[in-house]
Amino acid sequence: MISYLSLIKVRFLSLLQYKAAALAGIGTQLFWGLIRIMIFQAFYLSTHQPMPMSVTDTLTYIWLGQAFLLLVPWNMDKEMMGLIRTGNVAYEIVRPLDCYWYWFSKAIGFRTAPVLLRAIPIFIIAIPFLGMGVPAGMFALGAFIISLSFAILLSSAITILINISLFWTIAGDGIYRILPSLMMMLSGLIIPLPLFPEWLQFIINILPFRGIIDSPFRLYMGHINYTKLPEILIHQGVWLLLIILLGRFLLSRGLKKITIQGG
Repeated sequence: MISYLSLIKVRFLSLLQYKAAALAGIGTQLFWGLIRIMIFQAFYLSTHQPMPMSVTDTLTYIWLGQAFLLLVPWNMDKEMMGLIRTGNVAYEIVRPLDCYWYWFSKAIGFRTAPVLLRAIPIFIIAIPFLGMGVPAGMFALGAFIISLSFAILLSSAITILINISLFWTIAGDGIYRILPSLMMMLSGLIIPLPLFPEWLQFIINILPFRGIIDSPFRLYMGHINYTKLPEILIHQGVWLLLIILLGRFLLSRGLKKITIQGG
């Protein structure tokens, strides 16, 4: 366990060094956040029908999405892609550590450090100046943090599953093109999930992706009461377990079929 925690720390600290990329990302996400806000404000002004989310909640949801954009597993770990393409993944296999948990630990750092670099400045700017609301209360904040922790684990597990798929695709271009639209839409990053049609809500609520973005955000806003936290954690935890089991199974199959050539 100490080895895996050390891996998380090392990967986390190494990714914290990319401050220039984080600054560029902050500017980009603030820009697109403002555009999305204008779109949704126009949408709300054009209808008199009761909406499942208030304008204030929607603005908060959008800014949370911009702050935690990189938490969504829509992109692949370029380092892992390089290892598999070059055959250097052999070094990963012979390490005296469980290969899956080794990659999982690195994925946690991969998903958390860039988010931290961007989320804090966006919070500092968006809450006082851009209409982002504060947590609905201390209990809501606590529920948000707990659910967000599970979301990080769930996102890391999906990231590993995507990386493992490279054993069969190598290039991964097809997955890389499909992932952004799929992950962002089904997690609530493009359109808040409560605004989807009711007939689609049942399917969306079963899928794991709402546990990465939608559930923590709505706990933050109080749109879901903090007393519902156990139900949300069960949903996140069950999917986390299933994806880990699937990932370990596919990894074992992938390692049996892998052929590495060269010196």
